[in-house]
Amino acid sequence: MAVQTRAIKRRIKSVTNTRKITKAMELVAASKMRKAVNGVLMSRPYSKLAWEAVFSIGAKMDASTHPLLARSEEVKHVLVLLLASDRGLAGGYNTNVIKTGLQEIKRLGDGVGIQTICIGKRGADAMRRAGQPVLASFTEITNNTKFEEVLPIGRLVVEEFMKGTYDRVVLVYTDFISAVTQKPMTLELLPLGKPQETPGPKGGDYAFEPSPLEVLDKMLPRLVETMIYQAVLEAAASEHSARMMAMRSASDSARDMIDDLTFTFNQARQAGITQEIAEISSGKAALEKS
Repeated sequence: MAVQTRAIKRRIKSVTNTRKITKAMELVAASKMRKAVNGVLMSRPYSKLAWEAVFSIGAKMDASTHPLLARSEEVKHVLVLLLASDRGLAGGYNTNVIKTGLQEIKRLGDGVGIQTICIGKRGADAMRRAGQPVLASFTEITNNTKFEEVLPIGRLVVEEFMKGTYDRVVLVYTDFISAVTQKPMTLELLPLGKPQETPGPKGGDYAFEPSPLEVLDKMLPRLVETMIYQAVLEAAASEHSARMMAMRSASDSARDMIDDLTFTFNQARQAGITQEIAEISSGKAALEKS
């Protein structure tokens, strides 16, 4: 019985130490989440209005005015930009966004040449395991994201699309809704100008100075970079929220396990005491009879 109680005590100590770690990780994730959510909420109005402005311009202009607006009739090559995380312990965050990315790749069809750009080590590893070509992989971006870190990705996407390497560019990321809700999303990033669920304002004409091509040359690439940056911010807030909730769940489970083990330990100790009392009583009775 003494051996059993010692084993239970060791188990309680081990789970208690684990709970300390998960609680600390929860607090760290909560701190990072608050910072990431502030960034998301501050940048959303700008990115939303910029996106709507492009849709509104695209509805008024000929798509041939600029290469980023041109839509190919036949889609042969697609670039998928996948946003995941560098680390695990974030619940189903990575699993859900990777699953969404693979479903999008499957939907595009077998006859389409698909390459991926992955932000986050977990996404790149998953794409390689699935046999999908990875054009480039970027790490350590979703933690304290800066716009300068996203610029090389946006420029790479724009340059490859304008060269005609790809007919479509699809963005797969996780949209931050709340601390407990994050939704994997797919967005057709290029070509621009296709009406989406939230079309831009209708009506009115546009005057471009000095010329439409010069204005769009400056405006459209910046929009692509802005949308990628916004997606990275959304993904970062979603990742930290998912990790915070996963660590909170782990801490709660550890607490429940400690309670169960403590109850079992007390039962075992009580049984041991009862057995010892019974043995003493039996010994005393045997001595009295003799």
